[in-house]
Amino acid sequence: MTSSKLVVIGAGGTGGHMFPASAFAAEMKARGWRVGLMTDERGRRYTDGFPADWIVNVKAATFASKRPDKLLSSGLKIFSGIGEAKAKLKAERADLVAGFGGYPAFPALMAASQLKTPIIIHEQNAVLGRVNRFFAKKAKIVACGFERLDRLPDAALPNKRVVGNPVRKPILDMRDAPYPSVEPGAPLQILITGGSQGARLFGDVIPPAICALPDDIRSRLKVVQQVREEQLKAVTALYEAAGISTQLSPFFSNMPELLAGSHMVIARSGASSVTELAVVGRPALLIPLAIAMDDHQTGNAEAMAAAGGADVVQESELSAHTITEILTQRFSDGEGLKARAEAAKSVGMYTASEDLADLAEGLT
Repeated sequence: MTSSKLVVIGAGGTGGHMFPASAFAAEMKARGWRVGLMTDERGRRYTDGFPADWIVNVKAATFASKRPDKLLSSGLKIFSGIGEAKAKLKAERADLVAGFGGYPAFPALMAASQLKTPIIIHEQNAVLGRVNRFFAKKAKIVACGFERLDRLPDAALPNKRVVGNPVRKPILDMRDAPYPSVEPGAPLQILITGGSQGARLFGDVIPPAICALPDDIRSRLKVVQQVREEQLKAVTALYEAAGISTQLSPFFSNMPELLAGSHMVIARSGASSVTELAVVGRPALLIPLAIAMDDHQTGNAEAMAAAGGADVVQESELSAHTITEILTQRFSDGEGLKARAEAAKSVGMYTASEDLADLAEGLT
């Protein structure tokens, strides 16, 4: 039976907020709900194919600046955005507002709070972000991607629900893809994805590390690596000189297939990356982003590392030698790699979209 109920999602800033919001939206649409999205110009970049009945931009800003003139400007912008969000929620008669973090979610959540519309928030990382932290006590449910959730106010603890991070269908479709063969002499594929804040460092450190691998590993290896445009020529030359097969590009559109076809992955430990690795079940070398707020990427990596599915190396300890040592150990033990893949998969919460939708429907 089709429902006329409406959930309005507040999210924005980065793909880390928008992709889980999109997966949740798809599940709610499948259940007959109408879906609205409130975001800003930055969030709009990630709305291609977003399953919403309508999408509106609301004025949003951050209070991170220490300059008084910027703070005043931000305050006025946020105040205006709350007014816009409030008018839209009233006009559309929203039944529920779901916040997925990022400062563009603030106006929607504050408007919902003022209108007494039920609020549910979802935190992707192992540390509660600023906007979610602000609304944690007001939310009916604080859903989260990991068991660990730092910075959660004590008053909100009874409302905490661990559901995992909603992931897009192309990733879910790869969950049953078999782990690639680890038979002696079989090809080995490694996927290296640095993300927007990691690709430069990865382009500097990882290629020399891989080129230093023992001949018996290097000869079997195919490297699929995200490389920044300005580094592409130098990185290509380095791998070619070492006789290593490669697929190098600043961007890959077929990431789910590449992930499923890889024996191991080197990546940042953003919430989406860690979640997708666990859902598909691929062992990883995770390198937390050092400048991440509250060191939340280290927290994100914790469960997968504890299960035996990931090695974690901090940026401060990162060197080509360290990476070479880890990769040599992992690729020298095919059965061990396979076991690590299973360990990664054991912590993959692949029903997150459904579980979060169940919680949302239970509030109305």
